[in-house]
Amino acid sequence: MEGKIIRSVSDYNTELKLRGFNVFEIESDGNSTHVYSRKDFYKICLTTGKSKIHYADRSFEAEGTVLFFGNPHIPYSWETLSTTYVGYTCLFSEDFLQVSDRSSGMLQSPFFKLGGTPILTITEKQREFLNGLFQKMIEEQQSDYSLKDDLIRNYIQLIFHEALKMQPSEGYDQHKNAASRISSVFLELLERQFPVESPEKPLQLRTAKDYAGNLSVHINHLNHSLKEITGKSTSTLINERIVSEAKALLQHTNWNISEIAFALGFEYPTYFNNFFKKLTGTNPKSFRELVV
Repeated sequence: MEGKIIRSVSDYNTELKLRGFNVFEIESDGNSTHVYSRKDFYKICLTTGKSKIHYADRSFEAEGTVLFFGNPHIPYSWETLSTTYVGYTCLFSEDFLQVSDRSSGMLQSPFFKLGGTPILTITEKQREFLNGLFQKMIEEQQSDYSLKDDLIRNYIQLIFHEALKMQPSEGYDQHKNAASRISSVFLELLERQFPVESPEKPLQLRTAKDYAGNLSVHINHLNHSLKEITGKSTSTLINERIVSEAKALLQHTNWNISEIAFALGFEYPTYFNNFFKKLTGTNPKSFRELVV
């Protein structure tokens, strides 16, 4: 263990946020596997092994090599089922990638959209080619070349275009209809916005339009799907969750009401007061005095 530097997840996340990009090799012994907790980064993984990927409401079991595209706004998890597991992971922020209209179009592709195809089965020939692209990104990441970010973006584009040539994988376990799938993902995305950790990090997704945009669906389609499955509108579900968080903050924190209002996405405390009273029948101050 002498000479080995143990880096904290916090340090790694800070560095990742500053650079907006990272690429690394995955090995089954864990020596090169990075742990990260950022939720605002897109991900491309090239992995060989047996695994089960849960993406939104779907599950895909793979044995062999797969190429995976992860959207930070769509919940997913990954189960490694084999002892031998190798590959590469590339993480990048939207700001890092979006320096041109071409890059912006990538994020609207079927690979990153709800209901699209985030997982592709890879042949040995394709694996060798993609391995080379990931290795080149790692080399450039460690170089002193002044335009290396531009070069790395070009490698990401090459991976993306190689994926476009491939046939979508089959074998997803899907919900019985689109409305069920959209509702499931919306509700999970809504829950991921909470708890609100500090007044300095206010709620980012506040309206039905915000959620529809992040899920890449039309707001009317989202609203129709939620009403079909839950019986409630998009705005009603969002407001109910916000007022539930407001109650928790009033009861369990010492933040003043203005701080709580800002943390929950309200521009002015009066807007928050009116919102809270409309949904609960009392104002935030009276509620706090009652429960604290």
